[in-house]
Amino acid sequence: MAAFPERFSNLPEYAFPRLRGLLDAHTPGGPVIAMTIGEPQHPQPDFVARVLAENIVGFGKYPINDGTPALLQTISGWIARRYSVTLDPATQMMALNGTREGLFNALIALCPETKAGARPLVLTPNPFYPVYAVAALAVGAEPYYVPATAASGFLPDYASLPVAVLDQVAVAYICSPSNPQGAVAPASYLRTLIGLAEKHDFLIFADECYAEIFRDDPPPGILQVAADMGADPERVFSFHSLSKRSNLPGLRSGFVAGGRAGMAQIKQLRNYAGAPLPLPLQEIARHAWADETHVIENRALYRAKFELADEIFAGIQGYRPPEAGFFLWLPVENGEAACLDLWQRTGVRVLPGAYLGHGVGHENPGYGYIRVAMVAPIDECRDGLLRLRDCIYA
Repeated sequence: MAAFPERFSNLPEYAFPRLRGLLDAHTPGGPVIAMTIGEPQHPQPDFVARVLAENIVGFGKYPINDGTPALLQTISGWIARRYSVTLDPATQMMALNGTREGLFNALIALCPETKAGARPLVLTPNPFYPVYAVAALAVGAEPYYVPATAASGFLPDYASLPVAVLDQVAVAYICSPSNPQGAVAPASYLRTLIGLAEKHDFLIFADECYAEIFRDDPPPGILQVAADMGADPERVFSFHSLSKRSNLPGLRSGFVAGGRAGMAQIKQLRNYAGAPLPLPLQEIARHAWADETHVIENRALYRAKFELADEIFAGIQGYRPPEAGFFLWLPVENGEAACLDLWQRTGVRVLPGAYLGHGVGHENPGYGYIRVAMVAPIDECRDGLLRLRDCIYA
C-alpha cells in the first residue's frame, strides 16, 4: 500500500458526517426539524433567474480569473458604501468561488515557509471554521488554537499570547461576526489585533461572511479599521460572501480584498490552482452586490427570529442573545448528549458544539454547547426552538 502524508491525521472528523454517526442509528422522536447546517432558506433575490437567462451564453466562454471588471467595480463600490474605504478594483480584490476557496488558498499564497526561524504558527479561534486549521496544515504551518469563550466575549484573546508565540505567527484568522457564537469584534478589538500584527509582523485574514446579518448596528470591518488607523494595507485581507447576505449559497460567490502585493500573489496562485466563477454567475453576483433592498429584507427576517429566540429562552441561565449571524450558541451540560436526547425525544436536529472545536472533553471550548441554525422559515424555527427548550431546559 502506498504511504500517504500524515499532516491531516490529527484533524477530527468533519462535523456533519460525525453528526450522522451520532444520530442516524436512532429513531427521531417527532417530525424532523433540521437546525444544523447554516444554509440560508430565505427567498433568493427575484432578479436571479432573469439575469441568468439573459447571460446564459456566457457558459460557452472561459471566465475571467480575477472577476469581470464590471463585477470588481461593483464590489469596490459596495466596499466604499459599507466601509468608507476606497480600493482599486483591478489590483486590490478578486472574485472567489466561495469564501472557503479564498480562506484556504490565501494561506497557500501568503504564508511563509518559516517564521522567526521556526515552523510558522497560524492563529485560529476555538471553536472555528475547520478550513482555517486545514489550510495551516496544508502549508506545513502549525494551527494554534486560542479559546473563544464567554470569558473573552466569545472572541479569541490573541493579545494575551506570549511574545514568543506572537513572533512566530505568520497569519491570524478572525471571524466576525463569529461562527458559531454570533459575537461581533468591536473596532477596539480590531485595532488591537492590527497593532499586534504590525508589531509582530503577521497577516490578518478576516472572515466576514456574516457581516450583513446583524440586529442593530453594522459590524465594523477589518478594512475600515485598518484604513482609519493608517495601517499597512498589506497586513489585512477581508473575505466576504453572497451565501448569507443574499441567500445564494449555491452561487458559490464571494471576494477577497487587501493589499496590492498580497493580492498579486493570491491572483498568481489562482492562475494555476483556482476555479473562477462562470460568467453568468459573475453577472448574478454583480447584481447582488449592487442591490441592498433584498439584503434589508433578509436582515429583517433574521431580526424577527432573534426576537423570537429571546422570547423563548427568556430566563434560561446562560442564554446569550447573538449579536449577529444566524446561529444560537446554547449552553448545556454535554453537547453530544444533549443533541442525541433532543433527537430521540423530539426529532429536532442540532450540532454539538464540540464538533466545531479542538480539544478532548472539557478542554474543548464547545463541549458544553450546542449550535442551532435559525435558517428555516420562522414558523419552523418557532416549533424547533420550543421543542428544544421544553426538552433540554424544562
